[in-house]
Amino acid sequence: MRRQTFNELIENRQFRELFIMEMGWNNVHGNAQLPVDEKEISITAVAERNGFQVLECEVEEIPSSSFCKKLDMKLRKQADSYILIFYQPYSLHHLWVAPVKKTEKRDLVFVEYETLDQADFLFSKIDGLTFDVDEHTTIMDVKERIQTAFVVNSEKLTKDFYQGFRKQHSAFVKFISGIDDETDVAHNSNKQWYASIMLNRLMFCYFIQKKGFLDNNTNYLRDKLAWVRREQGEDRFFQSFYRGFLTRLFHGGLNDPRHSREFENIYGRIPYLNGGMFDEHTLEQQYADIDISDEAFESLFAFFDQWHWHLDDRHTATGKDINPDVLGYIFEQYINDRAAMGAYYTKEDITEYIGKNCILPFLMDKVRTATKDSEKYFRPNGYVWQTLAQSGDRYIYDAVKKGYTDDWQERIPDYISEGIDTTKPNLLERRARWNEKTSEEFALPTEIWRETVERLQRCGSLLEKIFAGDITEINDFITYNLDIRQFVYDLLLNADDHRFVAHFYHAMQHVTILDPTCGSGAFLFAAMNILEPLYEVCIERMEQWRDENPSLFKDELEEIDRKYRSNRQYFIYKSIILRNLYGVDIMAEATEIAKLRLFLKMVAVVEVDMRADNLGLDPLPDIDFNIRCGNTLVGYATEAELDNDLKYGDMFANLEFKTHVEDGMDKAARAFNIFKQVQFRQEDDMTAFKEAKQELRKRLNELDETLNLRLFSASGDGIKSHYESWKNTHHPFHWLAEFYEIIHGNGGFDIVIGNPPYVSMAQIDYIKSSKEFKCSDLYGFVIRRVLTLKSKQGYHGFIVMHNLAFSRNFVDARSLLKKESGTKWFSFYSRIPSGLFSGDVRVRNCIYLLAPRGVGNYTSKLNRWFTEQRSVLFATLKYSDFKWTDAVPMLHLTELQALYETKKGINIELLKDRNGLPLFYKNVAYNSLSVSNVAPPAYDIKQKPIEQTKLSKIHISREYYNFVWLLCIGKFYVSKWLTYGDDFDLTGKDIMDFAFPFNSLSEADKFKLNEICNEVEKTLPDTTQFKLNAGKYVGTFNTKKLWYLTDQSDRIFYKYMGKDVDKIQQMVESHIAACVLTDKGKTDEEEE
Repeated sequence: MRRQTFNELIENRQFRELFIMEMGWNNVHGNAQLPVDEKEISITAVAERNGFQVLECEVEEIPSSSFCKKLDMKLRKQADSYILIFYQPYSLHHLWVAPVKKTEKRDLVFVEYETLDQADFLFSKIDGLTFDVDEHTTIMDVKERIQTAFVVNSEKLTKDFYQGFRKQHSAFVKFISGIDDETDVAHNSNKQWYASIMLNRLMFCYFIQKKGFLDNNTNYLRDKLAWVRREQGEDRFFQSFYRGFLTRLFHGGLNDPRHSREFENIYGRIPYLNGGMFDEHTLEQQYADIDISDEAFESLFAFFDQWHWHLDDRHTATGKDINPDVLGYIFEQYINDRAAMGAYYTKEDITEYIGKNCILPFLMDKVRTATKDSEKYFRPNGYVWQTLAQSGDRYIYDAVKKGYTDDWQERIPDYISEGIDTTKPNLLERRARWNEKTSEEFALPTEIWRETVERLQRCGSLLEKIFAGDITEINDFITYNLDIRQFVYDLLLNADDHRFVAHFYHAMQHVTILDPTCGSGAFLFAAMNILEPLYEVCIERMEQWRDENPSLFKDELEEIDRKYRSNRQYFIYKSIILRNLYGVDIMAEATEIAKLRLFLKMVAVVEVDMRADNLGLDPLPDIDFNIRCGNTLVGYATEAELDNDLKYGDMFANLEFKTHVEDGMDKAARAFNIFKQVQFRQEDDMTAFKEAKQELRKRLNELDETLNLRLFSASGDGIKSHYESWKNTHHPFHWLAEFYEIIHGNGGFDIVIGNPPYVSMAQIDYIKSSKEFKCSDLYGFVIRRVLTLKSKQGYHGFIVMHNLAFSRNFVDARSLLKKESGTKWFSFYSRIPSGLFSGDVRVRNCIYLLAPRGVGNYTSKLNRWFTEQRSVLFATLKYSDFKWTDAVPMLHLTELQALYETKKGINIELLKDRNGLPLFYKNVAYNSLSVSNVAPPAYDIKQKPIEQTKLSKIHISREYYNFVWLLCIGKFYVSKWLTYGDDFDLTGKDIMDFAFPFNSLSEADKFKLNEICNEVEKTLPDTTQFKLNAGKYVGTFNTKKLWYLTDQSDRIFYKYMGKDVDKIQQMVESHIAACVLTDKGKTDEEEE
């Protein structure tokens, strides 16, 4: 489309002509009147494509994002997928709104413009939303186009902002005085910390001033700085901007519910925020003479003003739009830049996957056990499973369904479909082209036909299970990777029995969700996003039932109706934050960022009302006691741990101590409940709130000191003069005291999720391995801790390093997980060519989930994937069941485990012979195993032969040498290594830990194997590849180039492993196709 045509059509608001005449959409007519906030909104349909609608709405004023979200709740019942265009008459001010899926959560994106130039971003997306007249599409195709057009990858933008932010932080800290000024800035941790505190506060203010909450001035801070500078110049202002203006704005304005007329004359109308963010900070109490020169703010505000600050996903033509999500990335990256903390920014798809598969099954379990009668919903013919059986493919992810129809086998090319039937002969020949790239109509990113056929077959199998009613456990949604979020939402939306919704709502209000190493709050943020729409639909349904029967849901809705000035959305966030979310981190900066992000989420849903008290904003919840600073691993976690320390010494003194502590913990728990309830009552008089907070802090401080002294005497050196130093290095945190009601009353947290730090224990001095528990990495100790913090009926999910699965350094951690009753899932992710974490973080990962119900162990293959596959990575995840012996296998197919772990035959370990022939192997591997009868060559920069690096050898009996060598370089052994190896190192154990019936080989097979081995030996030099490393040309034998030979030897070996050689070969081929990415025509990327 020409730009001039586009300009004319949007200028004249001819949206129907734009979509139908120019973009290939279809004509449609229809109108709807929807009530929102006591207004009737008139919406007109102008175009559609496969059920995806384009709507327009004339408005006097362009609506806010919070209004659009309320409208979406109404509109989605009639038009689940749409683009809605708001426009003002006689104006070019338009707002395009489209619901999209962001990590499985329905969200809205906004494109706004007031001039033709500002519509550049929209015009750049038009081609992607245009269809050919004869183009065949489905609703999934259209949704995919919309998703691609409007979901902007903000990662680069975030990184760009962070680069500038880091420079500003470095500059800002140099302008701070009054904090240990004698210490060099680079090593002044308190000054660095205070710079972070100030920048966090100022970023928060930049976000809320955009909404108009600071005297209805979107440039409030910049303008007030200029005013101070002018007043200074005219000798009417005698302090810096920091001491004379900001400190009072923070502590006496945003943190004070009452503002005098004199205050408002200077500061204007600003809200009381509460939340603890603008309390006088510990550093401000410790250092009374802090000051910051005005130049620091001049530079910082100039940087901030280069960006457009939004509390929603709004896109402008500037391309410099940032939202609160940037704060999480800033924190994690900043910490990693400062020190090797082992903390990585956890992306939303990870937190979403772990969060939904722990939180939602738990809530459904609570509904099932709520009363004796509630079990009926979960019977095979009950409401829950009948809903699923009648759902068709609704809960199968779009990525899995890509290209699927009932007749997909007739639609794919004949040269592919002819290989589907495994009962016919010549299977290998019929599948000769299965490793070719899939055609676009059927393909997911980078897919080859072998993968596509497997995925479509899996889709068909899932549909059969759904239709047959074979899925009758909520945990099956994890095992089969179905859309549990949509399923639970639909159950609540469509329930006929109000008790089902009531049970779910009550469970939701009481669920406790913990991230024990919360960082900047990524998992807590994900939990809130998961719970939010469920709170919404529950409240909407309860209101419907109350309208029909006023006696229903009185108590539940009274809490919302009573004196809530803002809106329902604000209440939902407040309820989730206060009731459901808990976090602990050893870094105070982390907890401050976590709280800041949660608060911004709340402010985003409130619009400024200059006529209302406090500008229409309810005070933010104070979650200083939900999100705490402390060491997860040091302190008393449970009563059992405390009792263990009280076994020795004076029995009566210990009994008295325990009674005293229990009384203190009980009082602290009651004070915590009062503190939370005061906030829900929305007291105008904040005296009760402040008294409750002071009482709670006092009781916890006293209790902590008592327990600290006890722990120090039990585990420290006992020298009193060392006590303060011990506290500063160990940062003890007593879970039993801080969360007594949860640990003692509930038996632990209901949900424990997170991403613990990956740090070698050699760097840790506050906890050590012992006879009871050994582990080489800190995250193993966190696993051990959380298994004591989780309730018996709780769910648990972590993302850790993948060495948890197989390393001998994690035997004890694996043993603890194995002993946990219930069902367990493990999925694995490589780091090359792409990894789960951003930037240069080169970590291979394991995500594990634990459920208290059912039995079974499930695992995935080692997922190797390219960046363009990230969007479908978790949607296409596939589990296979496995038998847990020691290591957790990274299985592609269940049947392969028995082949890998067979005990039949001679273990290769027994074939070692000091007088045998040397078998050389490179200690690194990726797509093939470099195992050879000679050492691969290596040269220096002058081409002189030098000694090889990372090369080992074992001596194998001459009788079996050729057979062992052929095994090691074939696809079967690569497949085995991908299942049990570490995706980088090739060890002697990887080679020798396998049994094969060598003595059963027939003479004919031995002859053939020796022939193949001779060919391999001749061809081996031709497979040599060199890599320049530190001035050395290091050679490796790329034995993948020998697979045309070893496929023959593998088939001989398969004869002695099972009856069906073709089946075994195809299982191995399938695994290789999924993991050896060069078969997809990509560059062979070897590990460094």
